[in-house]
Amino acid sequence: MSQRKIVDAGDVLIVGAGLAGLFTALKLSPRAVTVLAAAPIGDGASSAWAQGGVAASVDAGDTPASHTHDTVVAGAGIVDEAVMLRIAQEAGDRIEDLLRLGVPFDRDLEGKLSLGREAAHSHRRIVRVRGDRAGKAIMEALVAAVRATPSIRVLEGYSAFELIKVGARICGVHAHDADGNVLSVSARATVLASGGVGQLFAVTTNPVQAQGQGMAMAARAGAVIADPEFVQFHPTAIAGTRDPAPLVTEALRGEGAILIDGQGRRFMPAVHPDAELAPRDVVARSIYREIAAGRSVFLDTRAALGARLPQAFPTVYENCVSMGVDPVADPIPVAPAAHYHMGGIKVDESGRTSLDGLWACGEVSSTGAHGANRLASNSLLEAVVYGARIAEDIAASTLAEAPATLPAATLDPTRAVSPALVMQLRQLMSASVGVVRNREAMVDALDEITRLDDMAGSDNLFSNLATSAHLITAGALAREESRGGHFRSDFPEPLEAWRHRTFLTLDDAASIAATAAQSTPVTQKGSCA
Repeated sequence: MSQRKIVDAGDVLIVGAGLAGLFTALKLSPRAVTVLAAAPIGDGASSAWAQGGVAASVDAGDTPASHTHDTVVAGAGIVDEAVMLRIAQEAGDRIEDLLRLGVPFDRDLEGKLSLGREAAHSHRRIVRVRGDRAGKAIMEALVAAVRATPSIRVLEGYSAFELIKVGARICGVHAHDADGNVLSVSARATVLASGGVGQLFAVTTNPVQAQGQGMAMAARAGAVIADPEFVQFHPTAIAGTRDPAPLVTEALRGEGAILIDGQGRRFMPAVHPDAELAPRDVVARSIYREIAAGRSVFLDTRAALGARLPQAFPTVYENCVSMGVDPVADPIPVAPAAHYHMGGIKVDESGRTSLDGLWACGEVSSTGAHGANRLASNSLLEAVVYGARIAEDIAASTLAEAPATLPAATLDPTRAVSPALVMQLRQLMSASVGVVRNREAMVDALDEITRLDDMAGSDNLFSNLATSAHLITAGALAREESRGGHFRSDFPEPLEAWRHRTFLTLDDAASIAATAAQSTPVTQKGSCA
């Protein structure tokens, strides 16, 4: 039988130990902070797997306005330009913060930051570490700093599954350990930094913890969710059987690597003027079409990098070799994979959600900076910018006292989530709400998500996965156009009437599903060809 333990987090509870969570904790120092981590800090965080780096207009010939312009173009018309400009303007300060924390960013012979270029950036503005090890290096530096900060308490091995709501205010979270024992953590301020939704899809670059738990917890507590339909599929994961699929960083294409089919023919120049450096959604759909037509796709680094690849991009090289590919001698087999969620919990410019007492940052949040299609390496920048802002906002706020008693959780962590049900959900999401979508498939998917949730039981933790899958699918069904990472074969063009962000609650998503189930299917209006 499971046991329940109650812990007082002090002033601030941070759920998640990736870049966003740890940076926020460090910025709050010396204020008392408790960090809740499902795994040992630094392990299992998407941030640690980031290969590109941090986008920052720190070069003499670059500007925040130029960075913002590139972001707006990539975001397909619905980026909040004012939000992104302010993020870009704060980039230099946040890079300095990371340098002070000991992050060993690459430098040139003169000691200046060595900058890389990635797709859809007009300048070299990616601050990197050893080519493709920025995420790992940043996390190592932050973990060391957190371990050395007395005001930060870390509780490892606990997975949050439900927000604690007393009246209209969030007062902490319920979490569980590997044995199903419940830890109820009270706090005067709660920050969700729990990551994304990639593991809701069968092929993903995201770690196993990225199941959309944070978005679901907030939605079930009544939070407004923004842009859930916009999921970015990275064009170049290494094709194979590994789960998660290892990523092949976009920086290789920035260095001149090309995409070819099984006959060695390039296909991207005929698709987009920027060829392999086109926005990610364009490249991902192009690769998807090639694979759907029965043609394998490869990333060829031989001419651009050749024997330099193992030293220039050690992570990519090691991943390729581990999967039986020698990228120096042979092209790398690639396929699109769920990579980043532009949607999430709606937050304002201070990181506040629509729920009192709850802030959010990192991939679990939606700031408006990414629009319909995230520009490469903007995610790490957004995470540190909003981590700093949340710390500043909490420091300036008068926080309510934690409640004297905490309500019990409504979900039961002792009821194991069936791996078979999870895989069914992941396969369903990839097939019906993946790179290419249509109404009929998504209406069926909403019914199937409900059926799987019913099979699991109303108090099973599977409900969080089903909730996030339902939000993504409902948002995608409602948006009857194609824009950025959201492509519908029955509505293949962007429409001016849909040139706006999506905001919905769990009740709104349920209404979308109910209306769709009762309506007559629309006539097919195009294809992805």
